[in-house]
Amino acid sequence: MLLIRGLSWLILFQLLGTALNVLFLPFLPSAIIGMVLLVIFLRVRGSVSESVETASSGLLRFLPLLLTPPATGIMMYGSEIAADAAAILISLTVSFILVVPLTGHLMQFLVRRQARREGA
Repeated sequence: MLLIRGLSWLILFQLLGTALNVLFLPFLPSAIIGMVLLVIFLRVRGSVSESVETASSGLLRFLPLLLTPPATGIMMYGSEIAADAAAILISLTVSFILVVPLTGHLMQFLVRRQARREGA
């Protein structure tokens, strides 16, 4: 029962993301909108329910299947990727430079929050 309830929550946020994508934000993928809404919901709620945790951990086992199509695309379109290698490397470098400090700040925030919870 927990699995069905958790999957229902995940599908609900996917559907909300699709609705917002169609109605207001056609330039953003609906899955990204749904994930952002789910993260906001979980932040406001303050915790992850057992049902959502059960459903998401069950889905994580199949994550490697999502990596097969990109690997196949890289093998099939290697020459096109090589032609744009400079742009790809620059964009990866810039995103890495931006994401690493952001991740550090987020981790510090979460550690401080956890310490406040344990101290209270």
